[in-house]
Amino acid sequence: PEQPVADPRFSEFLFLQAQSAGMFLGQIPNPQTGTNQVNLRAAKSVLDCLEMLEGKTRGNLTATEAKLLATAVNNLRPLYDQVSED
Repeated sequence: PEQPVADPRFSEFLFLQAQSAGMFLGQIPNPQTGTNQVNLRAAKSVLDCLEMLEGKTRGNLTATEAKLLATAVNNLRPLYDQVSED
């Protein structure tokens, strides 16, 4: 079988999504207001999309891409759980 080919846009997309989720979870200041704000609905939407992407792309990513996606999900899920419990 053919090996997946890396696409630099994928990594950039993941970084953007993780950054957005971090902002929605109050970990990164909102660039417009400079304050940390929590938006659980938006954070859950980003996290759900990343988890869906993980399932739908399984076997079609390079090892580096798969690790980057798994790391993003594995780092964001506990943050979401923690913030949603507060």
